[in-house]
Amino acid sequence: MRLLLSILSCFIYTAASAQIDSTLLRRKPRDTSALLMNMDAVYNRPFLTVGKMPVALGGYAEANWQHMGTDGVTEGHQFQMRRLTLFVASGITRRLRFLSEIEFEDGTKEINIEFAAVDMELHPLFNLRGGIVMNPIGSFNQNHDGPKWEFVDRPVSATQMLPATWSNVGFGAYGKQYKKSWVVAWEGYVTNGFNDAIINNALGRTSLPAAKQWPDRFEESFNGVPMVTLKGAVKHRKVAEVGVSYMAGIYNRFQDEGMTLDVKRPVKVWAVDANTTIGATNTFLTGEWAWVHVDVPATYSQQYGNRQQGGFLDIVQPVYKGRVAGFDRSVINVACRLEYTDWNVGRFEQTGGNIADEFMSIVPAISWRPGPLSVIRLNYRYNLQRDLLGNPASRTAGFQAGFSSYF
Repeated sequence: MRLLLSILSCFIYTAASAQIDSTLLRRKPRDTSALLMNMDAVYNRPFLTVGKMPVALGGYAEANWQHMGTDGVTEGHQFQMRRLTLFVASGITRRLRFLSEIEFEDGTKEINIEFAAVDMELHPLFNLRGGIVMNPIGSFNQNHDGPKWEFVDRPVSATQMLPATWSNVGFGAYGKQYKKSWVVAWEGYVTNGFNDAIINNALGRTSLPAAKQWPDRFEESFNGVPMVTLKGAVKHRKVAEVGVSYMAGIYNRFQDEGMTLDVKRPVKVWAVDANTTIGATNTFLTGEWAWVHVDVPATYSQQYGNRQQGGFLDIVQPVYKGRVAGFDRSVINVACRLEYTDWNVGRFEQTGGNIADEFMSIVPAISWRPGPLSVIRLNYRYNLQRDLLGNPASRTAGFQAGFSSYF
């Protein structure tokens, strides 16, 4: 009886709160008065506020179905809840604000704090940021929200070569300046960095994303050497946005209690990203390309590459705008993603033959956006992947369908 009364009380309280709050809830508008860039993605999201409360809430969810096969072998129909992400933002004072992003992946198989930082606005060209920051390498790492993309999968180069949603504890500064149709922006951070999981992993290859699995990276540095991330970008309203970024640090533990264990082994990453809209057809193009250099010890076999490179190009063409199934602001797009990743750039020392270990993909897609905050998408994915020795490529193909929506 007591349990029943408790449940009934909670239900009545919830219903009453919903009745009151429904008149107070409002969608916090996004800033559309300025030229937005990839670096603005962290705040360029829809939030809900309640009355005059200083805290705003938001998030997005995405789920999908897929039926994929590799060389004729398939696991059949698969349903996946890829991720649920929550945003909490607060205007602490007029020039001091806080934002956090917490992501639950694969039904809470992984729970990650991707961003939790305080920003102090001092001048348009110089502002401070500290906490868990998202390292701005390339464009996808910052601008990764599912509802912004026409494709179910994230780019392979951004997730399996670069560590997508790569964030660390640290501090830095950023700035942006407008002049008519031009805007220039910059960011720079010092944070905790990589660890030796880059080469000590179960994948059997050099892998920057493997460093994300070290559970202590938000409370200590693996070797005491800060990682540096720098990015500069320029945008013209009618032309394009182009960004150049650089990330560098030491990934190995080279000393312990004053005793030298190894030389310092650096990892360096360069990336170029660009996006534009072709005015005559309203075709949207976006992509990035990155180069990775890792100082791999000579004692490791050549399956662990010193150099990697890869990137992607997305082409999105709106084909219809108008009313669909009662949604007045619908947009139907056709799209295509082209991908390439080489996890081991170079040649075998013994034979001079090319080291393959590469991936190629084409993903045609069609998407329906019933509103600006949601997307329903259908993809056909076709992958070719060659092993280290360059044997005939394995072929993976299949359909994917799903949705992603802010809330």
